[in-house]
Amino acid sequence: MAQIYVASPFFSPEQVDRVKRLEAALEANPTVTDFYSPRLHQDAEHEQFTKPWATEIFHRDMGQIAAADVIVTVIDFEAKNLDSGTAYELGVATMSDKPILALQEKDEAVNLMITESMHWYTKNVADFETYDFNQLTPGEFVGEIL
Repeated sequence: MAQIYVASPFFSPEQVDRVKRLEAALEANPTVTDFYSPRLHQDAEHEQFTKPWATEIFHRDMGQIAAADVIVTVIDFEAKNLDSGTAYELGVATMSDKPILALQEKDEAVNLMITESMHWYTKNVADFETYDFNQLTPGEFVGEIL
């Protein structure tokens, strides 16, 4: 059973809808022990968007990445620019030897630093309902690489 960290942008209604559907798929998956999605954990002791709030959120998220067995990411973004926070989380995961499983619903080119760090890739959010997180079968990126 896997502990998962969800690395995803959630700044527009489209992005929020996508990550909500991903969270629902993970909730339905019997091989998922639990997941941490930063979208659901924006509350803090400090006022939102202040420096103390940012420090608290950063340390909490980094602790959750460290505790995760697997990183699940959404790599849909605006044009060809991956969300900088998501990219940072994926870099931390890569350097921590965490497998990265990616969802991309749009048909945008993806930077090679992201595609080469992926363990598994899908274009269908429903695949996360049935993916076996105990086996972690690999699957390569299919699409245009930048």
